[in-house]
Amino acid sequence: MVEELVTAGVTLASVGVVYAMAAARVVKQYERGVVFRLGRLRPEVRGAGFTMVVPFVDKLRKVNMQIVTMPVPAQEGITRDNVTVRVDAVVYFKVIDAADALVKVEDYKFAVSQMAQTSLRSIIGKSDLDDLLSNREKLNQGLELMIDSPSVGWGVQIDRVEIKDVSLPETMKRSMARQAEADRERRARIINADAELQASKKLAEAAGVMSEQPAALQLRLLQTVVAVAAEKNSTLVLPFPVELLRFLERAAPAPAAPAAPAAPAVSAAPVTPVAPVAPQPVHEQLPPAEPQSDPDSEGSISRQD
Repeated sequence: MVEELVTAGVTLASVGVVYAMAAARVVKQYERGVVFRLGRLRPEVRGAGFTMVVPFVDKLRKVNMQIVTMPVPAQEGITRDNVTVRVDAVVYFKVIDAADALVKVEDYKFAVSQMAQTSLRSIIGKSDLDDLLSNREKLNQGLELMIDSPSVGWGVQIDRVEIKDVSLPETMKRSMARQAEADRERRARIINADAELQASKKLAEAAGVMSEQPAALQLRLLQTVVAVAAEKNSTLVLPFPVELLRFLERAAPAPAAPAAPAAPAVSAAPVTPVAPVAPQPVHEQLPPAEPQSDPDSEGSISRQD
């Protein structure tokens, strides 16, 4: 009798251990457990920790409650200003209702991915190229709203949507580069013109000051010469302006009175007097007359004195 009781006790203990092992479940901290009893959803959602289910009757499904990072494949579309672009994005979402995520949608991750791709193509067609390149924050908010609206019924909450990259055709890139270059050149010309205007005003003021003081012009010339000569890589030809000579003449002291007779000594060589030439008679200067023949007398030749 005792042996039968011991055997029954051991059998019951073994069955209990097997039942406990079959019914025991562990739910992690970032998970929630949803129980289906004979195919029907149980209202309570099992939290993190140790839990028990009815073996062969209950089925526990675990749902991850962490934020999921899902990349959206690049979508090609035409913007509102007729530019073909390829845009890819990334979606951050999490499950807020584990029961709805399992019951109301077959695969909530696949559903969110397809909704994100459709919304991305739609947002491309409604936006301009400049908005895609510079006003991404507004587009991210609009894309998040478009994805979040249908996903609320799936027990999923969209945490954030970000547009990662916008790919442009090569022709459009070259056009934008030329536009940027032209804009920079325009701003450079405006800056140069403004600088020339300011410099002209300053030069006009400086010219007014130098016209009152001629020595300032000479000092400015010497300063320029010093600046050029500091390089020591070129030959400097310095012409002396007439104004500098006049300035030096005015700066030189006036000569004393006794020094006036020394003026004739300026000539380098003495002047040699030239002897007068005697005039010659006119008849000596004329050439001798050629002999002429007389038609009246034959063979006679008359000579004119």
